[in-house]
Amino acid sequence: MESLNMNTRQWLETLVAFDTTSRNSNLELITTVRDSLQQQGVASWLAHNKDKTKANLFATLPATAGPHAGSTEGGIVLSGHTDVVPVDGQKWDTDPFKLTEKDGALYARGSCDMKGFIATALALVPEYLAMPRVKPIHLAFSFDEEIGCIGAPVMLEEIVKRGIKVDGCVVGEPTSMNVVVAHKGINVFACKVHGKSAHSSLTPQGCNAIEHAARLICAIRDFADGYKANGPYDQFFDVPFSTMTTNQIRGGIAVNTIPELCEFTYEFRNLPGMSVADIQAQIDKYIAEVLLPKMRTEFPDARVEIDNFAGSPALEAVEQAAITELVRALTGDRQTRKVAYGTEAGLFQQIGIPTIVCGPGDIGNAHKPNEFVTLAQMEHCEQFLRKLGKSLQAA
Repeated sequence: MESLNMNTRQWLETLVAFDTTSRNSNLELITTVRDSLQQQGVASWLAHNKDKTKANLFATLPATAGPHAGSTEGGIVLSGHTDVVPVDGQKWDTDPFKLTEKDGALYARGSCDMKGFIATALALVPEYLAMPRVKPIHLAFSFDEEIGCIGAPVMLEEIVKRGIKVDGCVVGEPTSMNVVVAHKGINVFACKVHGKSAHSSLTPQGCNAIEHAARLICAIRDFADGYKANGPYDQFFDVPFSTMTTNQIRGGIAVNTIPELCEFTYEFRNLPGMSVADIQAQIDKYIAEVLLPKMRTEFPDARVEIDNFAGSPALEAVEQAAITELVRALTGDRQTRKVAYGTEAGLFQQIGIPTIVCGPGDIGNAHKPNEFVTLAQMEHCEQFLRKLGKSLQAA
């Protein structure tokens, strides 16, 4: 692949052709990016998952001018995730893994969320390298954001271990190129309710895991209703209170068998400043004081397992932070925007990197059939990232 002079459109066409649905490997995409950067003299490193089937990529374009030319310290991170959601069961008018232009928009899975931002950053690498910058630019591309921000923590752990210091981060999730300064945290739990099986004609001999799981699910809904009714609230959010939902469930083996096991997943999305531990403590208390005592009158060995298998902390950017002021100045956007969906921005902020969210595309077009990003949004992003690079030049 000749990538040294690829423009944004060509990079996006290349990136969307890789089916990086979260269940798949992203290594082919990551290798393509790594090799392109290497051809341009940019060093990078990879942080893999445990079975080495997926990887994050972190690359640094050192400062090019001034007394600190060659320095990799400080500067700004441009961050994006490489995975996409499935197209299974969706009716697309075009091939979701082939970039198609129509009526001023570019259609493909991931065009909006969020390979458009990654493509723009990669297309600008030659320009960044030619700019007389006194600060570096870093690229951070992750895996498995769409299934609970699983990949980025692996990369961030390595950043901390290597002692890499940066001044700020822009996460390029689709915000219509508006500045988003806060988002909710997302916390995803798997719950297993263990009862006792029996023939359904002998109900007293069993402990129905589905029925007891239903009690817990209803309790979670009651807690959610409490947050909706009583707050706390933040009116800058489109959904101004913390939410809790049960989104998957399975259990039972036959119509005439009392189920021994019921499994379900639930999540809550907390406002910044709310304690995740305190929210989960309500559920734990209900299990310990209400659910298990009732189950154990039917089966003494009944138990409930909970695993917090994915999540990402809330983001609350500091308005006085240099990265917030810079991005507001470059975009001209002074409005306070907070969103209910989660990103990896809270993870960067958690390790001490001031972070905001700003990228091309409308989040309302993400995850849907016929996902698209407009040409105007891509041009806006390119202008923004070019100005960001120039802001790192000597005054």
